Parts: sequence; structure tokens; C-alpha cells
Amino acid sequence: MSVKQSVCYPMMKPESIPLDAFVAEVKAMGFAAIELWKPGGDFEEVIELAEAHDLAIATISGHDSLAVGLNDPSQHDRIEAELHASIDLAAEVGVPGLICFSGNRREGVSKEDSIAATVEGLRRVAPYAEQRGVNLNMELLNTKVDHPGYECDHSAWGLEVCRRVNSPNVKLLYDIYHMQIMEGDIIRTITENMQWIGHFHTAGVPGRHDFDDTQELNYRGICRAISASGYKFYVGHEYKPKGDIYDSLRRTFEICDQ
Repeated sequence: MSVKQSVCYPMMKPESIPLDAFVAEVKAMGFAAIELWKPGGDFEEVIELAEAHDLAIATISGHDSLAVGLNDPSQHDRIEAELHASIDLAAEVGVPGLICFSGNRREGVSKEDSIAATVEGLRRVAPYAEQRGVNLNMELLNTKVDHPGYECDHSAWGLEVCRRVNSPNVKLLYDIYHMQIMEGDIIRTITENMQWIGHFHTAGVPGRHDFDDTQELNYRGICRAISASGYKFYVGHEYKPKGDIYDSLRRTFEICDQ
């Protein structure tokens, strides 16, 4: 089965294009879903438009914040409450996964202690996520270019957290753009660890733009490997188009339709 592709509309939709027109065009191209970050004032409109065009909402953010996250035990009460509310919202509107964040490294705290704290935080919420059928997907981000200080910046760190939590609903948001910058070895890593991946993000490297000849990733091959693995969730495109948004998305869909 071909990979199910999603469009991250907050990053990709030009302000000049009405949301309803954008969603209709995305559906006409063959995309299966749209996605967003933190639900805002337009969330009800997004849900209504997605339903009207038979599109899923692939993912939303589950808690605040990227920099202050699950690796800090002092934040666990807050994050648990936020995730419980987000799990209920996701279950209500059919969102399969929530984006979670490790937080930035904390001065004087060892790698092992940060992993243990993150595991503890996720274990507090995992049973409820399992009960409601929603995944908690901790995002992998690069620290070389975009997010200095973020802790979950290598797949090994995130995978260790997932293995220790050992819940079918605690996974990774494997961002191909970010992990290419940090470690490469994309196809082998994802095919060997697909059970721990609940969502993908894409973008060209370098630059976070289109999948053209100025960037180094073979997205046709990557998506073929994802498809062959039996992965059942979404591949979300989260890049900044260089030119016409619709031309870019048509090309992206064709490349990743594997």
C-alpha cells in the first residue's frame, strides 16, 4: 500500500490562499490528511473542512513546550494534564497521534537521568493513551541548525526512551530532515525500528525546501522503504516551498507515492 501523505498546512499554506481552497486542492492532489501544530482559533474550521473533503487530521501538538518538556520532572504534572486533555481531543476528532517533546538539555543533568525522567513522564500518561487509542510521538529534532540544546536529537536517545516505556502507544515522530542533519543512515534506521515510529516529517536537506536536485535525500527510495515495511500511519510534509505551493506539492506527492 502506498504511504499515506499529509500536508503541514501552518508551514506550507500561503496567507493569500483561503484555507478552504487550500484543503480542497490538497485533497484533489491525492493527499490523505492535513496536520497542524498547536490547535488554535481556526481548529474547528480545520476539522470541518477536513471532514468535508474526507481528509484525516494526521497529528497535533500534545503539550507545551519544545524547550521545557518531558525530561524535567518538575514539569510532569503540567504535561500530564495537558496530554490528558489533548488525548481526549484527539480521540474525539480522530487524530491518531500527538507530538511530544523531550525539552532542552538541563545543565548538570546526565544523559541517563534525562532518559529516566522522560520515561517516567511518559509512563504516567501511556495507559490513558492506550485506553483512548492515541499515540504519543516524541519528536526527533536537530541541534546543529534549528533547535540548539534540544535533548532528543538522535534516534538512539529516543528509541531508548520508547523501549523503556514499552507501550504500543509511545513512539517517535521521526523527522527525516532533522535526522539527516544529525546522523544520516535514514533507511536502515527506520526499517529496523519501524515499530517505534508513529509519524514522519519530511523536508529537503539542506535548506528545508522542496525535494529537488539541490538537496541530498532520495525521498522516492525512503518512501518506498516505508511502504514496504507495512507502516500504517502518516508521512507529513513540513517544508518551505521555493515557488508555487501547488506545483511543489504535486511534485512531492508524486515522488512519495510509493
